[in-house]
Amino acid sequence: MANDVFSTLKVYLTKIGDGEMTPAEMGSVLNTWVRESGESIKTKVEEEVQASVAKMGFIKRGEFDALAQQVETLKHNLQQPSSVKKSAVKKSAVKKSAVKKSAKTTVKKVVKK
Repeated sequence: MANDVFSTLKVYLTKIGDGEMTPAEMGSVLNTWVRESGESIKTKVEEEVQASVAKMGFIKRGEFDALAQQVETLKHNLQQPSSVKKSAVKKSAVKKSAVKKSAKTTVKKVVKK
C-alpha cells in the first residue's frame, strides 16, 4: 500500500512538473483520494469489529435497549390481566367456601336424625 501511495504521488508530481496539473488541482485530487481511502478503511474496520463482536456473542446497545423495552412491555401486559384473574379467583374461593359450609350443615342434619 505504501508503494501505491508513493507511485501515485510520483505520477502527480510528474504531471505538475510537465504543466499538466496545477498544485491546487493536485491538492484537490489528493484530498478526494485521502477521503475515499479513509471511508474505505473505516468501512472495513466497522465490518471486522461487527464480525468479531458477533462471534463473541455481544449485541449492540440499540438492540439491547429494544429488547429491554419489549421485556418491560411484556411485564406490564402480564401485570394487568393478573389483577383481573386474582379478583376472579377470590370470588370463586368465596363461592367454594359457602358450598363447603352448606355441605357440612347438611351432613350434621343427617347425623342428628
